Amino acid sequence: MIMVSLIALGSVIFNVLMGWYLVRLLRKFLYISENMADLYLAFKSFEIFTESLYSMDTFYGEPVIQELIGKTKDVREELELFRETFEYTLDDELEEQLDEIAAEAQEAQEIN
Repeated sequence: MIMVSLIALGSVIFNVLMGWYLVRLLRKFLYISENMADLYLAFKSFEIFTESLYSMDTFYGEPVIQELIGKTKDVREELELFRETFEYTLDDELEEQLDEIAAEAQEAQEIN
């Protein structure tokens, strides 16, 4: 009888500790997820900036900036893989604004 009580008590303590650990892990995951969203949006705005910089008459055709744009796209693709993996919430309104700015920059680049 005492042995069953000790096993039951050990099980309860173990479950409480595992619940506490799970809550800590979920909080860390949420923190990482939110920061990944911020990083993705910041990098996307940087990519738009470099493309608009490249389309300026002063810098058009500059090979260093063209290479920077290529590297920026590579990093953005890696960030998108993380984005798909974590399925975090993004600020959809901000992402739509960035998409509109990117489309305008693309149109300006095509005109030049």
